[in-house]
Amino acid sequence: MISLDAYRAQWTGNIRADLLAGLVVALALIPEAIAFSIIAGVDPKVGLYASFSIAVLTAITGGRPGMISAATAATAVLMVTLVRDYGLEYLLAATVLAGLIQIGAGILRLGFVMRYVSKSVMTGFVNALAILIFMAQLPELDPSVVTWLTYVLVAAGLAIIYLFPLITKAIPSPLVTIVVLTALVMIFGWDVRTVGDMGALPDTLPVFLIPQIPLTLDTLMIILPYSIAVAIVGLLESLMTQNIVDDLTDTKSDRNQECIGQGIANTATGFIGGMAGCAMIGQSVINVKSGGRGRLSCFAAGVILLIMVVGLGDLVSQIPMPALVAIMIMVSIGTFSWSSIKSLRRHPQSSSIVMIATVVTVVYTHNLAIGVLVGVLLSGIFFAGKIAQLFKVTTTMSKDGRARTYIVEGQLFYGSVEDFMNAFDFKEALDKVVIDVSRAHIWDISSVQALDMAVLKFRRDGAEVEIIGMNAASETIVDKLAIHDKPDALDKLIAH
Repeated sequence: MISLDAYRAQWTGNIRADLLAGLVVALALIPEAIAFSIIAGVDPKVGLYASFSIAVLTAITGGRPGMISAATAATAVLMVTLVRDYGLEYLLAATVLAGLIQIGAGILRLGFVMRYVSKSVMTGFVNALAILIFMAQLPELDPSVVTWLTYVLVAAGLAIIYLFPLITKAIPSPLVTIVVLTALVMIFGWDVRTVGDMGALPDTLPVFLIPQIPLTLDTLMIILPYSIAVAIVGLLESLMTQNIVDDLTDTKSDRNQECIGQGIANTATGFIGGMAGCAMIGQSVINVKSGGRGRLSCFAAGVILLIMVVGLGDLVSQIPMPALVAIMIMVSIGTFSWSSIKSLRRHPQSSSIVMIATVVTVVYTHNLAIGVLVGVLLSGIFFAGKIAQLFKVTTTMSKDGRARTYIVEGQLFYGSVEDFMNAFDFKEALDKVVIDVSRAHIWDISSVQALDMAVLKFRRDGAEVEIIGMNAASETIVDKLAIHDKPDALDKLIAH
């Protein structure tokens, strides 16, 4: 549990930079929140209200200072069919339930599952997200839709982003890009797409409302699958982004508290007419690169966004899309792990396959959760294969030729039981067989059943079998699951 002084420092330790970074993030959030609303099939204000609410509440209750959370494409795409078939009210109810599930995950301390996501999967996740961020800008660069002036402004924006820091880093270069390009477009009246072209901005503050749905079991069965999917995808993206921000800032944060914070934010957001969301790696990178480190940056992003769309909507709608496209291209370039390309030849082939498979799956499905799942499964398969290769069994014969000792070394689990069984010569006539497992560890039911089978086959042929050297952990699982000392054990094992 974080101390009060440490929590206060996360708000007040970087005020100026956090406020400036929050302003930049707020400007980048507006078109994305509108776009995500369109993806989900709802009014733009649903995404904008969500981005405000989620950013403010995760800033207060989340476990990762400096990380930006808002409405996201990852959660929006999961709600499309729900909105289409049942309407907005069911989306709001599903958002509330998803938040409650995430709170439960935090209370149950399920944040530990991130330790099982390998570095290769993380790299693939980052690279895929960078590609998706870039691909999301392509509609704004479509030559059949935009004029040549758009390309000039995007190039000018990128030049400002990368060259302005050579002059001074006191002001975030993305903010300078937005101000300069907006001023040029307004002064010269250039015909380019603006934020206002993406949809009408709300002109009122959000109000508390209860989703108007029947409180029945049927309703629960309708929204539950969507809520579970949103909760899992939201936490997955949030915790992955949290790891990335931890690395960018060389700090540690609380995963379980982040689960609770995301849950509180989504639950409350459903009651003010907003859609579900989660952490956003693109905006989090913008925030960090703009100097944002504390909770104030995320809080400021949410508050400034609401002020802009409600109070300064006419001005915000004039921001040219090329400025925001330039910023997102910068984020894409900065997010992609370019060193991972050079490392493909140097790293183990299995690690490279996992990374590439994660990238390809995410880009193909546009679903981060599926890509990460594929990566984790491949990592597990390759890991099991490597561990199985370290397993071996050697034998020694007694001087009289009547007893044989089998010395088992390595990890005995489902991936090595076949080699374990193949190492025994069950046709050999022996008086006694000793199975020495002092250099081995027995992990699962598959390995226990293999041990049972080996013992019972030798006993069936009249040999005395002794198992020696078992460590405490192995002995615990063997005592619990093994049946070789029970009546009719062989018949039971074959039947099973």
